Amino acid sequence: MARKKTAVPKKKKRAKTVKPSARRTNAPAKKKAPAKKQPSKKSVKKKPAKKNTAGKSKPKKRTGKRQSLGRPRVTLDARLDLLFQKDYQAREVFEFLRITTVRELEEFAPDEVIKKLAGPLYQTVQRIRKTMALCNRSLAGDRDFALEFKQQLTSGRL
Repeated sequence: MARKKTAVPKKKKRAKTVKPSARRTNAPAKKKAPAKKQPSKKSVKKKPAKKNTAGKSKPKKRTGKRQSLGRPRVTLDARLDLLFQKDYQAREVFEFLRITTVRELEEFAPDEVIKKLAGPLYQTVQRIRKTMALCNRSLAGDRDFALEFKQQLTSGRL
């Protein structure tokens, strides 16, 4: 039995690229458009473009859109003492605020935490200043406060 030959498609020949210098020069030259005369800058007055907004509505920009932090790596009920095992100062802050979970911590703003921590320190320093003034002493550069405090005591305002 003889095998039938299958027809193999012939490959197309690629067109050879011709260098610009080897091209024929017999082709008709293209006509250039006449140059437009541009008016001087002084006499040009631009009119504001009219916008046709009939039937078209522009999409509003969302300024309040929050950017995502991504998928949380810890749950809301994760314990802070385990999350901050090596940060002893942070653990003291959590103990002072009497919070134990991430959920409770997320309720505080950074400024609010600072105010809660700094409040007792400020009050303690004020007590120290007053006690020193009662002993006719003052902290460095705090003589004016001691004099005012003693004057208030003698005048009976406190």
